[in-house]
Amino acid sequence: MMNDWKQDQLQVRDRIRKGDYTGPTAGLLNGQTQANLVVLPKELAFDFMLFCQRNPKPCPLLEVLDPGSAEPVLTAPKKDLRTDLPKYFIYRHGEKSEEVTDLSSNWTGDLVSFLLGCSFTFESFFLQRDIPVRHIEEGVNVPMYATSLECHSAGRFEGNMVVSMRPIPEEKLTEAIQVTSRFPAVHGAPIHIGSPEKIGITDLDKPDFGDPVTINDGEIPVFWACGVTPQLVIMKLKPEFVITHAPGHMFITDKKDTDYFLL
Repeated sequence: MMNDWKQDQLQVRDRIRKGDYTGPTAGLLNGQTQANLVVLPKELAFDFMLFCQRNPKPCPLLEVLDPGSAEPVLTAPKKDLRTDLPKYFIYRHGEKSEEVTDLSSNWTGDLVSFLLGCSFTFESFFLQRDIPVRHIEEGVNVPMYATSLECHSAGRFEGNMVVSMRPIPEEKLTEAIQVTSRFPAVHGAPIHIGSPEKIGITDLDKPDFGDPVTINDGEIPVFWACGVTPQLVIMKLKPEFVITHAPGHMFITDKKDTDYFLL
């Protein structure tokens, strides 16, 4: 049973802002849209926006903020991207240099923030339909894997796609595909089903990000494009300074999951 505070919007956001909760956000405030975060210097912003436009499956844009702004006025007005995620990664010259829970001391006026759709958004629909979400059941972060699938390059950005994986019972597979295909703004339908080696994944027990989960008999590993893709791309480019969310530690917007559901 989820603790009462995890179901209370004000308490969840207050605990995250204060740094009292630094864990993954899967299962928090089900029904509210969660988002990945990428923060770049303005000189890289156009190339990254073009990269997102060319790769909408792993990088579905929900909002782009003005330079220096930390308030996502379209998706969560009066919230603050510097404090309202449980954990951030700071990259310097392509290497992760810090994990922090508050960006205030690292914020400058030339930073441009991007919010990208997150597959956590469709998980509430899975739960309503008795489609298992194993990482929520086991209280861990969703497993994420680097793949051999190449993204379309844009300007200085290029690299391979990251995917998230959920084990789906065979009898629920068609329903899971149908549900997620109605969420193109948050990664949409799976990009691969079964046979992980066909997309360059050698061991499901060793995710590149997140935690391994149990795959039961009669379940198939199903892979969705993942908003952690920019982190691999950023590490390859090695820019001087970039901020992202810590994988699985999302920004909870004011938008409802139903806002992105296509009828």
